[in-house]
Amino acid sequence: MYVSLTPELEQFIQSQVESGKYSSSEEVILAAIKQLEVRENIYKGRFEELQRLIMIGVEASERGEVIDGETVFHQLQQKLQERREQAS
Repeated sequence: MYVSLTPELEQFIQSQVESGKYSSSEEVILAAIKQLEVRENIYKGRFEELQRLIMIGVEASERGEVIDGETVFHQLQQKLQERREQAS
């Protein structure tokens, strides 16, 4: 596989090697790819969790277990006011 890098990226990679953090440009690139893989796995897991939570909400709504939006905002405002009072 051939990859073309901008001069800025090449300079960044070289600076990482020169700093002593990495022994070669290949090592810098591999570290970056591993970070990307970790990030993608985190996002995928979070996305799946959000989908699960949405389905819980949809199912609750279908059962009629909902709270009016104005009520929710009123309750949130009360909690915020209580926390402000506790902090002072």
